[in-house]
Amino acid sequence: MLISVLKRQAAAVALGLALTFPVLAQDLFTPRLYVNDRVITNYEVAQRALFLRVLRAPGNPEEEALKALIEDRLRQTEAKRLGLKLSDDEVMRGMTEFASRANLSAEEFVAELGKAGIAAETFRDFVSAGLLWRQAVRARFLGQVPISELDVDRALEAATRPRALRVLASELVIPAPEGQEDAAMARAQELSDTLRGEAAFAAAARRFSAAPSAGAGGRLDWLPLANLPAAIAGKLLALDAGEVSDPIAVPGAVVLFLLRDVAMDTKAEPIAVSVEWAEFLVPDDAAQIAKIRAAADSCTDLYAQARGLPEDRLTVTKSGLDQVPGDVALELARLDPGEVSTALTRGGFRRFLMLCGREAVVEPPPTRDQIRERVINQKLEGMAEGYMEELRSAAIIREP
Repeated sequence: MLISVLKRQAAAVALGLALTFPVLAQDLFTPRLYVNDRVITNYEVAQRALFLRVLRAPGNPEEEALKALIEDRLRQTEAKRLGLKLSDDEVMRGMTEFASRANLSAEEFVAELGKAGIAAETFRDFVSAGLLWRQAVRARFLGQVPISELDVDRALEAATRPRALRVLASELVIPAPEGQEDAAMARAQELSDTLRGEAAFAAAARRFSAAPSAGAGGRLDWLPLANLPAAIAGKLLALDAGEVSDPIAVPGAVVLFLLRDVAMDTKAEPIAVSVEWAEFLVPDDAAQIAKIRAAADSCTDLYAQARGLPEDRLTVTKSGLDQVPGDVALELARLDPGEVSTALTRGGFRRFLMLCGREAVVEPPPTRDQIRERVINQKLEGMAEGYMEELRSAAIIREP
C-alpha cells in the first residue's frame, strides 16, 4: 500500500522542506521545543511532517509531527529512566517489519523515503521510539495484566473462526475534526458507558451519528466479519447481543458499534482477506458524482474520468485488510466489487471509493502462545494511553 503512495508523491514532496516550511529552511537545526531536557529541532519537525504526509496520516502534518515528537521525547526519557536500550539488530528488525507492510525491504523503503526528501535517520528514530515505548510499557505493566485461559480460549476462537462469521450490527459515528479528537472521544466514551440496548442506541445514533445509517438508527445489514479490520472484528466478537463496544478511533471520527446478532458457520476455514480499491478525489458536487457513478461500472472505468487531472486524484491500491485505514475499511466492508461509497471527505474533496475486488486467502491458524501474546498486547495498549498522559502531565514542555 505504502509503495504506490511513496512513488506517486516522491517528486512533489522532495521540495517539501523549502515549499512547506520556508521559515524553517532558514535555520532548520535551531530548537523548536524543549521537552524536559531534550530538544526538538525545526529540522526534525519538518522531516516528521514529510514522513506523515507520505504515509497519508490524518490531520495537519506539522501539528501532528510536533505532537508525535513530543511523545517520542517522553518515551525516550522514560526508557532511559528504566535503563532500557535497543540493539542494532532490534532496530533493524523493527524497520524491516514496518517496511514489509509496503512489501519492501528496509533498505528499499529507506531508498523510497530518500526520493521524497526524508532522511534514513527520520525513519530509524520513528521506529526506535516505538520499540522503546513498547519495552517501557511491558516493563511497567506486564505483571499487572491478568490473562486467564478463558481469555485465550475466546481470542483463539475469534482468531480461527471469525472469517466464518457474519455479524449484524449498528453503528454510531461521531465526527472528530482536527483539534476536536479528545472531545469526540469523550462523547463516545460517555455514550458507550451509558447506552443500554438497541432502542437507546438507535435513538443516540439518530441524534449524534454522522453516518448515512443515522436515519435508520445506525442499523447495518449483515456483514461478513472477514470484511472488517481485525481490531474492529475482535471488538464485535467480544460483545453480547445488545451490548455497545468501547470507542474505536478511525481517521476523522470515533465509532461505536452495537452487536445485534452473529451467524456462525463452524465448518468454514479461517481466511485472510486482501482488497483492491480505487479512491477518486472529486468535487463535492452531487451532480458530478452522479455522472461519474453512471459512467463507471468498474475501477478501470475511473481512469477515463480522471484523465487530465493530477495523478494523486485517483489511486488504486491493493493490500491486506490490516493495512487499510480504518475509515476506508469500514466503507469497503459494505461494498461488493463495482459498488461505490461517497461518505468520506478529504481536503474539500469527496472521496469516491470503489471496491475493485476482494480475495480470501487461507492462512495457518495462530498458536495458543501467539494468541496469548496478542491478548496481552491489546490490554497493554489501553494501559499505554494512561501511561503517556501521566508522562505528559509531569513534563516541562517549553519554547526556546
